[in-house]
Amino acid sequence: MDPISLQLGNKNLWGFLVRLLSKNPEWLRAKVKFFLPNVDLGSREAGLDLTERVMVQLRELYTQGSATWQEFIHCVCMELDVPLDLEVLLLSTWGHGEGPPSHLEAGEESQLESQLQHGLKRPHQSYGSSPRPKQGRKQQLELAKRYLQLLRTSAQQRYGDKPSGPGQPLALRQAYIPTILQWGRATAPFDTQEGAIMGGSKAEDGADMSIRDLFNTRADKGPRVMVILGKAGMGKTTLAHRLCQKWADGQLDRFQALFLFEFRHLNLITGSLTLPQLLFDVYLSPEAGPNAVFQYLKENANGVLLIFDGLEEALHPCSSKETVGPEAPGPGLALFSGLCRGTLLPGCWVMVTSRPGKLPACLPTEAATVHMWGFDGPRVEKYMGCFFSDQQSQEAALAELRANGHLRSMCAVPALCRVACLCLHHLLPGSSPGQPSALLHTVTQNYMQMVLALSPHGCLDTESLLGLGEMALRGLETGKVIFSTEDIASSMISFGTSLGLLTSFCICTGHGHQEEGYAFTHLTLQEFFAALHLMASPEVDKDTLTRYVTLNSRWLLRTKARLGLLDHLPTFLAGLASCACHPFLSHLTQQDQKWVGDKQAAVIQALRKLATRRHTGPKVVELCHCVGETQEPELAGLVARSLPCELPFHNFLLTYADLAALTNILGHRNTPIHLDFEGCPLEPRCPEALAGCGQVENLSFKSRKCGDAFAEALSRSLPTMGSLKKLGLAGSKITARGINHLVQALPLCPHLEEVSFQDNQLKDQEVLNIVEVLPCLPRLRKLDLSRNNVSMLTLLCLTKVAVTCPTVRMLQVRKADLIFLLSPPTETAAELRGAPDPQGSASQREEAQSRSLTLRLQKCHLTVSDVEMLIAQLREGPRLDEVDLSGNELEDEGCRLMAEAAPQLHITSKLDLSDNKLSVAGMHSVLSAVSTCRTLADLHISLMHKTVVFTFVPKMEEQEGNQERVLFLDSLTPSKLPPCFPRIRLTHCGLQAEHLEQLCTALGGNCHLCHLDLSGNALGDEGAAQLAQQLPGLGALQSLNLSENGLSLDTVISLAQCFATVQWALHLDISFKSQVIILRGDRRARDLSAGGSLREFPAGTQFSGFGQRCIPRSFSLRECQLEPPSLTHLCETLEKCPGPLEVKLSNGVLSDQSLDTLLGHLPRLHQLNLLQLSQMSLSIRSLFLLADLFSLCPRVQKVDLRSLLHVTLHFRSNEKQKSGCYGVFTGCGLSQEHVEPLCKVLRKCEDLSQLDLSANQLGDDGLRYLLECLPQVPISALLDLSHNSISQESVLCLVETLPSCPRIREASVNLGSQQSFKIHFSQQEEAGKTLRLSECSFGPEHVPRLATGLSQARQLKQLTLTQCCLSLEDLTVLLSLVRWPEGLLSLRLAHCDLETHDSLLVRQLIETCARLQQLSLSQVNLCNVSSLLLQSFLLALPELKTFRLASSCVSSEGLAHLASGLSHCHHLEELDLSNNQLGEEDTKVLMGALEGKCWLKRLDLSHFPLGGSTLAVLTQRLGHMTLLQSLCLSSNDIGHIGCYHLSKALRAATSLEELGLSYNQIGDTGAQHLAAILPGLPELRKIDLSANGISPAGGVRLAESLAVCRHLEELMLGCNALGDPTALGLAQGLPQHLRVLHLRSSRLGPEGALSLGQALDGCPYVEEISLAENSLAGGVPHFRQGLPLLRHIDLVSCEIDNQTAKPLTASFVLCPALEEILLSWNLLGDEAAAELAGILPRMGRLKRVDLEKNRITAYGAWLLAQGLAQGSGIQVIRLWNNPISPNMAHHLQSQEPRLDFAFFHDQPQAPRGT
Repeated sequence: MDPISLQLGNKNLWGFLVRLLSKNPEWLRAKVKFFLPNVDLGSREAGLDLTERVMVQLRELYTQGSATWQEFIHCVCMELDVPLDLEVLLLSTWGHGEGPPSHLEAGEESQLESQLQHGLKRPHQSYGSSPRPKQGRKQQLELAKRYLQLLRTSAQQRYGDKPSGPGQPLALRQAYIPTILQWGRATAPFDTQEGAIMGGSKAEDGADMSIRDLFNTRADKGPRVMVILGKAGMGKTTLAHRLCQKWADGQLDRFQALFLFEFRHLNLITGSLTLPQLLFDVYLSPEAGPNAVFQYLKENANGVLLIFDGLEEALHPCSSKETVGPEAPGPGLALFSGLCRGTLLPGCWVMVTSRPGKLPACLPTEAATVHMWGFDGPRVEKYMGCFFSDQQSQEAALAELRANGHLRSMCAVPALCRVACLCLHHLLPGSSPGQPSALLHTVTQNYMQMVLALSPHGCLDTESLLGLGEMALRGLETGKVIFSTEDIASSMISFGTSLGLLTSFCICTGHGHQEEGYAFTHLTLQEFFAALHLMASPEVDKDTLTRYVTLNSRWLLRTKARLGLLDHLPTFLAGLASCACHPFLSHLTQQDQKWVGDKQAAVIQALRKLATRRHTGPKVVELCHCVGETQEPELAGLVARSLPCELPFHNFLLTYADLAALTNILGHRNTPIHLDFEGCPLEPRCPEALAGCGQVENLSFKSRKCGDAFAEALSRSLPTMGSLKKLGLAGSKITARGINHLVQALPLCPHLEEVSFQDNQLKDQEVLNIVEVLPCLPRLRKLDLSRNNVSMLTLLCLTKVAVTCPTVRMLQVRKADLIFLLSPPTETAAELRGAPDPQGSASQREEAQSRSLTLRLQKCHLTVSDVEMLIAQLREGPRLDEVDLSGNELEDEGCRLMAEAAPQLHITSKLDLSDNKLSVAGMHSVLSAVSTCRTLADLHISLMHKTVVFTFVPKMEEQEGNQERVLFLDSLTPSKLPPCFPRIRLTHCGLQAEHLEQLCTALGGNCHLCHLDLSGNALGDEGAAQLAQQLPGLGALQSLNLSENGLSLDTVISLAQCFATVQWALHLDISFKSQVIILRGDRRARDLSAGGSLREFPAGTQFSGFGQRCIPRSFSLRECQLEPPSLTHLCETLEKCPGPLEVKLSNGVLSDQSLDTLLGHLPRLHQLNLLQLSQMSLSIRSLFLLADLFSLCPRVQKVDLRSLLHVTLHFRSNEKQKSGCYGVFTGCGLSQEHVEPLCKVLRKCEDLSQLDLSANQLGDDGLRYLLECLPQVPISALLDLSHNSISQESVLCLVETLPSCPRIREASVNLGSQQSFKIHFSQQEEAGKTLRLSECSFGPEHVPRLATGLSQARQLKQLTLTQCCLSLEDLTVLLSLVRWPEGLLSLRLAHCDLETHDSLLVRQLIETCARLQQLSLSQVNLCNVSSLLLQSFLLALPELKTFRLASSCVSSEGLAHLASGLSHCHHLEELDLSNNQLGEEDTKVLMGALEGKCWLKRLDLSHFPLGGSTLAVLTQRLGHMTLLQSLCLSSNDIGHIGCYHLSKALRAATSLEELGLSYNQIGDTGAQHLAAILPGLPELRKIDLSANGISPAGGVRLAESLAVCRHLEELMLGCNALGDPTALGLAQGLPQHLRVLHLRSSRLGPEGALSLGQALDGCPYVEEISLAENSLAGGVPHFRQGLPLLRHIDLVSCEIDNQTAKPLTASFVLCPALEEILLSWNLLGDEAAAELAGILPRMGRLKRVDLEKNRITAYGAWLLAQGLAQGSGIQVIRLWNNPISPNMAHHLQSQEPRLDFAFFHDQPQAPRGT
């Protein structure tokens, strides 16, 4: 019986026939009547169902005899739609009397039966017709049977058993080992999606399989096109041949026909082909009837398999639309495209092999892809076991394999494994046992050894080898891999085929044209011979050779239609450059060693250049292969060092050999590296290549290709990677089996800090298994299990793990996110380093007690029952920082349970129950539940926004950087710790007036309520009034927010009555239009309208040192139209309020009538301190009403009106206070017509001090009128008329007005960019006046009038003209016209152009300035002409006493003129030539001008290059300056020798008061010289020796001498290494009149600083102290008596900590004049901030405190803000670079702008109220 009958039996065939005819009952009934016209079956069919009736009818037909039954079966097959395979079975079983039909053998029946898809069917015949003869059908089947048998016979002959050829010990059949195959798409043709093709239970990835499983029967509904992807040498072609062999042996029984085509053969066909021509002409022709055979193949296409090998070698790429019709001819690739898309031979199976890269568009998108990975370890050993026949050879080969890691890596590629076996077959018999083979370390050496092994007797035929190499390179460059007899000499053919290097075959080049073809046995062999030619041929120079050393990016292959044929050529070139290949190349080329070495060096140099460049991932892999082939450790080290610290590999295929090459290079690296593999198809055993790689710190895999076999391989490598800190395996298809391997491996990785298993579709048990290893990973900081499948029960198990595991500090779950954050124990690092821990158990207990946990379970569908379990877990757990259960389904009961449990759960930060369906009723239960919770800091409930957030008193945690934070509250005893004053915010909850009683009842239980926010509700006027009555019963609140509650203006104003009824109410802030209404206490309370809260400190805390002051109450009303009745109501309400009081009205409308009403009530508001009207549109009439206030309301001190929009009125505390009034009316549009009424009003003010009319529109006319009225306006200090559109006319009017205004003491005008015009007055008539005119652009027409005005100003003593555009001629005229008053006149001309060639003008100018006594020049560039003019001046100034030329540039010739002029100034008393750009020769010229200057009192030559000879001249001149009082020689390069001569010269200067020698290098010797003369300078008041390299030796000597300088006031010795000995010496003899002491960066210690502090304590004159940049830890000076005049103290970078700060801040209080404290870059924390905050209110003159770069947190900054709130006049406190978050810094600064957190500080803000 045939195989199908044996499998199914006739019973199954009968069942099929019954089912078929049950679908066609009418057809069957007609046939029964036809064959059995006289039989009535009606009675027997009664009561039967359809199937039973069909069976009765069939049995009746069958009993009629074989003839009737056979005819009936023929009718079934011809007329019904019967599958062809079953049709054959029906005919063979029942269609013939003699049993099975003779036209098909049983084997062929099996082939046909194996198909499951329908063939092409015939149309049905009409019922009742007789069967037609099937002679055509039989003939077709007979022809098909013979062709199929011919195909099978041909395949058996081609791929069957063959004797071993030369160099081939075993036949293909004997040595074949299946490679690893893995599905690459979701369209896998059986159930295991994306799994590997394998048999048995290992269905995930990477294990062996039966080749039959490639075409599993479950794939019938999947794609019929399969793409096998594998790198070169993986065995794609071998697999194709193996399939042919197995089909020929009858093992692939589902296919009747199998065709194998190679694209390298198809490329040789020049013409177009039809599909029959491709099948019959190119592959195998039938003996007869090709049309019938092709028709049979079409009808049975589902039994046809076509294999196409080497798709990457297709020469003519086709697009997705390039397909041929069913009978149209086309190129081979077009026929392939038609087969794939089903337009040709629809239903057939197509398998194609290709290297990875871009696949042609003709492949359908649904094609299944399979990755071929080559061999793993067991397969390699199995292959060797099959390769070597005898036991001894097998054992020797396996021993070599196990001992050679490089050999194992190479053998992962099957082609290389065969080469290695050939080499071992040749080498092992001649090697000693245990001796490693010499040339099996690289791929190139294996190929080289193979050539040697295949050569007869080891003798190389160099000519033939070089010939093959030349042919190989030529073929690769032209894209040829098949050679004809014309391409290759017969001798080389004989040589290549005899050694097995070439294979021969018959190729078809067209219809009926066949010829012999030759090819290398493998493409890599062709590339090896091409590389051999490049290295060995004398015709290839080094430049040509290095052009082939390139790196191919596999990413580029995505865009290339056809792969190049030179992919491995650089690798073979690198291998041939190895030293091990040197003898082989020398023997092959017959050249000396230098010639070969030069070529090898050229390749190495090319690789060296590539090694230093940045490459993408694919090129890095290629580079590693090349460098590994060279076996050059130095080059490998260069590549390893050049790799970036983060090395990504994205979206390209990687094999075990690739990672082995990378690992080999990383072994030469000393620094850690991060490897990231994302989207890369990875060989399952890839991770094994990383075993022992200690350089990998971060390892991440993200690919759906990774499965259990991958995880198993990874688990074997992880414990060996000693530096691994971060492991990621995301997006894989790992299952429980793979997780189990990893879980066993993780505890063996103690250095792991982060593990991620994201998006792996893990189930509950796998997740729990992973979490169980947490205690075993001592350094783990993060475990990410996001995007896996976790149930609620498992989630609760995870929370229990978080509670019980001592290292977990956070569990965060949100939708798909699931993350553990851990804090390793502090002793872990010591344990891992092997350090002993004598108190290990104690520290563990202490850490367990101090551990805190953050738990975030957001949007997890938690219910009430889940919360009950969670609460039970948390009660047994550690302190909780935060619990976030937002977005769940707790509802009222769950929220109540959590609120009740909160006090017992030790939550220190936040409990979030938002978005849990809380109702109004539930809100009241929550309030009642937390009413007694003393740790609650804030409760925010907003039913509209689904917000329920509890904030608890925060714990003062450790600061960043492992520096322990010293807390202010730690110093308080537990009894003094303040209770928590919570804030409760019930916003947008729909509360109405009727809810208040229940609400107040719930709130009444909280006796410490601090802030109550009821904004966004619907209380209305009734509710607000009711709440105002109940406020006293709610305790001492700090704020009440009633915003957005629909209140009217009258109700809002009535709330001001709370000032009188509620003691805590200090400020009422109202924005009426936006309905913001806040009643609060201290003005520094948090900004409730923003809804923020400070979590870092408790509200309402009182601290020692804060002064008790009367804080003014304030009423602020914005965005409201104020009519007279409303203002009357407001003022009457405010009259009853206690004072002091501030009223601020802004952003509203105020008419003149309303303003009259408001101003009329001011005299009755006795408690009013400030009235502010902002953004109010006022008329010009309001200006006069406000100006009249000075006389109507004597308490008004200042009226400030700006732009008719902003008004500020400041009031005296009582009328008896005597201080001047201030009137500011800027930007009000005042013009000439307004001057008279304004002056009329201002005349009534008797004590007007300042009047500011700037930025108006007075113009020249208005200003003239104002100047005329000036004598009648009683201004006593300042009149500012800047920015009033004035011209030179106004300046001239001012000059003419000076004589009539005797109280004017100074006037300054700038008509340039500043546009300033200011007049300063004095109380009495001023004897001397000053006039400063800048940028006035006077012309010749203005000079006479200006001169006349100046002549009349007899009291004018100083005139300054700056950039007034006066030419020398104009200046001469002006000076000649002015009748100068008696006495001394100071004239200063700045930025005037005095250069002229008119000698007459020069002479006139000189005559005019003959009495000049002071001449100053600064920042000028004196050319020769101007220096000549200056010389002329100096010669004509016999009375000149002061000359200054500073920071200028003078030519050498000009210096000569200057020196000549100065030599005639014999009465000079002051000479300043500092900071000029002079050379040493120029300096010598100027030194000559000092001769004879015996009257000189002040000399400044700073920044002069005083060399030896120049200094000698200077000291000689100084010897005659006996009246010298000040000498400054800073930065003059004076050494100790120069200091010696200088000291000798200064012995005669007994009147010397100031000596400046800073930034020289006098050293200790020079200091001792100076110390010797100091006792002879009794008048010395200032000495500056900063930065002079003085050590304690010189410092002590100076201190002894300075003790006798009793008049010394300023001592500057900073930037010298003086040390404590000098400080102790200074302390013993500190001058009693000392004002300034600078010892910055002087290496002082605590002892010296304390001694200085004791000496300075009580000094009555000290104003400035600088001890910055000294190590004063524990020794900062502090005072008991104080320093009454100290203004500035600099203690920057002195290592001051909290403990040291306590006595220091107490000392500050004893310094009442202190203005600036610099404490930046120290160690101050919150405790020191608290001490400073306590003294701030008592420092009346303090302006600036610098606390940059300390350890102050937001809590300390808040304390400082509290101190500022007590009324301090400080302008700024600098807090940059303290551990305060940006958000918190912004929040604090918005509340207290004087806190400055920026890096750059802008101008300090003026203190409030000034």
